[in-house]
Amino acid sequence: MTMVTKVKTGKSRTKRRTKAFAAAVMGKPSGQIQERVKQAGPEHFGVVSVDCAKDRSKWMLADFYGRVLIPPTSVEHRRSEIQLALLTLKQAVEKHGIKDTIVAVEMTGTYHQIIWRAFRTAGYDTRIVHPFASSHYRAPEHGDIKTDDNDLVAIFRAAVNGFGLLDQPWDDVYRCLQMLVRHRRDLVNKRAKLQCQIRHHLERSLPGYTNAFPDDSLWTQPVALKVLQYIAEHGGTHQALLDVGIPGVSKWLKQQNVAFQSRSVGRIVAWAGNAVVGDPMRSMMTRIWQSLLIDWQQKTQQIIALERDIASLLVQTPWVLLMSHPGINVVSAAELAAETGPIEHYASSKAITGRAGLFPSRYQSDGVDRGGNLSRFRNARMRGAWLLAAECLLKCNDYWRGKFNFWKTQGHDSRDIRVRIANRFTRTVFQMVAGRKVFNHRSRLDRSYILDKLLTFHREHDTPMAEILTDLKSATDQLPKHAYADEAKPLQEVQRKSFRSRRNEPQQLGTLLVGLLARLGVTIQPPALQSVPLEAPAADSDKGDR
Repeated sequence: MTMVTKVKTGKSRTKRRTKAFAAAVMGKPSGQIQERVKQAGPEHFGVVSVDCAKDRSKWMLADFYGRVLIPPTSVEHRRSEIQLALLTLKQAVEKHGIKDTIVAVEMTGTYHQIIWRAFRTAGYDTRIVHPFASSHYRAPEHGDIKTDDNDLVAIFRAAVNGFGLLDQPWDDVYRCLQMLVRHRRDLVNKRAKLQCQIRHHLERSLPGYTNAFPDDSLWTQPVALKVLQYIAEHGGTHQALLDVGIPGVSKWLKQQNVAFQSRSVGRIVAWAGNAVVGDPMRSMMTRIWQSLLIDWQQKTQQIIALERDIASLLVQTPWVLLMSHPGINVVSAAELAAETGPIEHYASSKAITGRAGLFPSRYQSDGVDRGGNLSRFRNARMRGAWLLAAECLLKCNDYWRGKFNFWKTQGHDSRDIRVRIANRFTRTVFQMVAGRKVFNHRSRLDRSYILDKLLTFHREHDTPMAEILTDLKSATDQLPKHAYADEAKPLQEVQRKSFRSRRNEPQQLGTLLVGLLARLGVTIQPPALQSVPLEAPAADSDKGDR
C-alpha cells in the first residue's frame, strides 16, 4: 500500500502561526485592579463582561471570585433595551452589596462602541478587552468551541488578570483629524485606481498620448488634461488636433482661461502628427475615459478641500512642529498625528515603535534564539503612516537618502531600510513633539520653516486669506518662543515682495502678515507711511491743493 504524505498549504501554516503569536501580542497587563479589589473585598467587587455583535450584545455580572450574579443575558442595541440592562445591573449591585464595579467590553470592530458609551455614560468604569486576550483565556478550557457564553467567561478572566484596558481619551481635534486623514487617504487610493483605468483606455484610443508627458506629468499639467477634453469634444481622435494645428489649440486654450506654454502645445500636436490610429472601438472608449476623467477631477477637488481642512486641524496640535523637519509637509505630519494620537499617551519613543510594530519578531526557546520578519498583529494604520513618512524622507531628505544608499551597499533589503528609518525617526519626532521643539539634528542642512511651509501650502491650495491668517496664528501658538525670530525671516521676505506687487492678492497677504510678524516680535512699517516723505515741499502741497 502506498503511503501519501500530505503537504500543508501556506494558509494552514499561517493560521497555526497566528495562534502562536496571539499570546505574545497581548503585552503586559496595564489594567490592574488588585488594589481596588483589596479595598472592596473580592466578594463585593463586580465584573461585568460584555460580548458585542452588530445588532445585540450579551452580558453577565460576576464577583471577583467568578460567582455569577446575573447569568448571560442578551440586550438589543435599542435605547429601551440598554436602559433596562443598566437598571437590572443597578438593582443587582444593590442586592448583592457590590461596592466597586468594572465593565469589560470586548472590542469588536466598531460594534462595541454603542454598549461601551452606554455604560461609560452611566458612570461605570468601562474598559476594553482585546480579542487576542479573550481568545487566549478561552482556549485552555474550551479549545475550538466558541460560543457567546464561553466568550463571556474568557472576557471575565482577561479583565481580572489586568487585560481590561482603559481607553485613553482623544481630544476632538485628533478624532476629527483622524477621520479626515483616513478619508483623504481613501480618496487618494481611489484616484490612483482611476488614473490606471484612464491610462488603459487612453493607450487604446489615443496610443502614445501619455508618453508625451514623462515623469507622470500627465496629471499635473493642466494643458494635458484640457487638451483631452478638446479631443473628446471634437471626435475623440488625434485628427482633431491636426485639423486646427497649434494656432487652433492655443486659441481654444485661451478661451478656456488655461495657462500654457507654446512648446507644450507644440509637443502635443507633434504627437498627433505621428500618432497611429487607435482601437476600432475608440468612440466608446473615449466616452468611458471621459467619464472617468470627470470623476478624477472631482476627487482631486475633494482632496484639495480636505487637505485645507486637515491643515487647519494640524496647526491646533504640537505635531505641526514636524514641518520644521526637511522632507515633512502638512500631509505627512497630519498622517502621523492622526494615527499616533496625542503624544501624552506615550512614555517614550519605544512606546510608539511598539504600538506600530516597527521592529522584527523574535523566537527564543532554550538555546534557540532567532529573529524573524516584521512584528505582526500591531496597529497597521499607524505603521503605514510611519512608513509613509520614511518614504517622504527618502525622497526629500539628503541625510536619510545617504543612509539608504550606504545600507543598500551593505546588502540590506530596501524594506528593512525603510523600517530602520521609520524606527529612528520616532526618536526625533518624540523629542520634537513631546518637548515642543523645532528640528535640530545632524541631518539639518537647511531647516525648514513651519510658517513658510504652511503659507506656501495654503497658497497652492487657493485657501481664502482669512483662513490662511487663522492657521498661521494657530501654528504660531505651537512654536517655542526662541524660534520666533527664525520663523519670521521668510515671512518678512514674502511681505516685502507682496507690497512691491501690483496684484491685489499679494498686497492683501502682505497687509495680513504685518500683524502676524508683530506677534513674532518684528515691527513692519506700513507701506503707506513708508511712501510719504517726512517734510513735503510747500510747492508740491500747493499744486496738490489746486
